[in-house]
Amino acid sequence: MLQTFAGGRLFGSRTGRGTPAVVALHGWGRSHRDFDATLRPAGGSGGEPLDALALDLPGFGASPAPPEVWGPAEYAHCVAGVVEELDAPLVVVGHSFGGRVAVHLAAARPEQVRAVVVTGAPLLRVGAARRPPPAYRLVRALHRAGLLSDERLESARERYGSADFRAARGIMRQVLSRAVSETDEAQLDAVACPVTLVWGDDDATVPLAVAEAALARLRAGAAGDACELVVSPGAGHLLPLTAPGVLRQAIERHLA
Repeated sequence: MLQTFAGGRLFGSRTGRGTPAVVALHGWGRSHRDFDATLRPAGGSGGEPLDALALDLPGFGASPAPPEVWGPAEYAHCVAGVVEELDAPLVVVGHSFGGRVAVHLAAARPEQVRAVVVTGAPLLRVGAARRPPPAYRLVRALHRAGLLSDERLESARERYGSADFRAARGIMRQVLSRAVSETDEAQLDAVACPVTLVWGDDDATVPLAVAEAALARLRAGAAGDACELVVSPGAGHLLPLTAPGVLRQAIERHLA
């Protein structure tokens, strides 16, 4: 059953019978339901439900969009308002965009986070950045020069933008544009709690090389050797759906 948190700004679903010891944050375009198989395994096949809270981040699921153009830091600040109501410190689990929010939360609020479990999160860039198609770059240049209208630019964005961009509406397009323009190196350096990266070896959206680079950065930063990488063969990008047991094991190690 959905409940409201943070004065109605967030919706989420609780599992277990006790005070949540885990907070789960979904990826872009997803919802709290992605963690059902991890937090409340069907038929008890993966153990009892965890005492956990899975949230719909602002702009997704039942939660309303943010009031302005937020990045991961503002999303983390919003989630912190919920975490403050619980018995911190907690294990924070994040998939994809939610993983970035989890890292920002751990870096900014170390007293609230005992450990982080991240999967499929684009925490930093590896290799050369992918350039937009030449036709779109031309339209953008002509728009900057005042030779094309806003409508023509928007039409080009619809044609050449990513699936996430085309699916986003209203302010969420600007949120997405800001999110993809930022990376999280400073937050990785600042995180001091244990971090487990759980990755599909064939993640085509956020390749394993990103996890390997993030692990190296974490170990060189404040977290040191308290960080590890768990690779799940064939899990792909949607690991909370394809390998929930692997994700749960990582969570339980931090709860032990």
